[in-house]
Amino acid sequence: MYNLTQIANLVELKKKMLFPRTNIEQQLGKLRDKEFNASTWKEQVYAIFSEEEKHENQILKNLKNSSHVVQNVFDLDHIETRSIYHLDQIKKICITYRLRFLDSKYFKGKLPLSAISAIKNLEKKHQTELKGFKIIAPSKLFKLENADDPLLFAPMGNDYFYLVHKWGNDLHPLRKFMMWFFKSFENLLILTFLVSLLLTFMVPEGMFTKHSTTSTFIMILFFMFKSVAAVVLFYGFALGKNFNTVIWNSKYFNA
Repeated sequence: MYNLTQIANLVELKKKMLFPRTNIEQQLGKLRDKEFNASTWKEQVYAIFSEEEKHENQILKNLKNSSHVVQNVFDLDHIETRSIYHLDQIKKICITYRLRFLDSKYFKGKLPLSAISAIKNLEKKHQTELKGFKIIAPSKLFKLENADDPLLFAPMGNDYFYLVHKWGNDLHPLRKFMMWFFKSFENLLILTFLVSLLLTFMVPEGMFTKHSTTSTFIMILFFMFKSVAAVVLFYGFALGKNFNTVIWNSKYFNA
């Protein structure tokens, strides 16, 4: 006679025999053996890695070398319309936030692995080799010839560009306001006047005359304006600075 414990053990043993547990490692090995030749699977894996490495090296070469490509061939069925931008739109943003839109070969920042992966995925999806990359970024991130967020683009033709990847941190929320004064000469005059006005208000009362009058205030303001304008002009010429509308697509430091 079997007791209850023995009966339960027998039932459990029969269940294991009828429904054996699945060994995931064994199943994974079976699947690998189906897809790879067991005798040469190592060589096949190495070949895949080697091909991927060649692909990445070619992408880095295309990013660093100069290219006159104005159009890449994209598969229309896989294009995301939200990633397409016209040159006029790019120009407007660059001028507003004082950014540059230049060939990727001038970019001195470190390209993240996510950008390389984005290019690889896009090339596989569209069955093409992308060239002629351009990047939107602040001037300090480019190696400019003497005369904080990158966006990587590939040209599509007819002044349209496809956004491949974005990385880094977002721009400071006040950058648009701060860079407004450098969009044009007129805007810079406004900044010069505001700074002069602030300095005029900071002049102690009675410093130049016993009694402050409107004419005295205007004379001090005029003096301050000339002084600030002289400093601005000296700073601009000495450091080769220019307005946003001029530098947005210039590869020159003092253009």
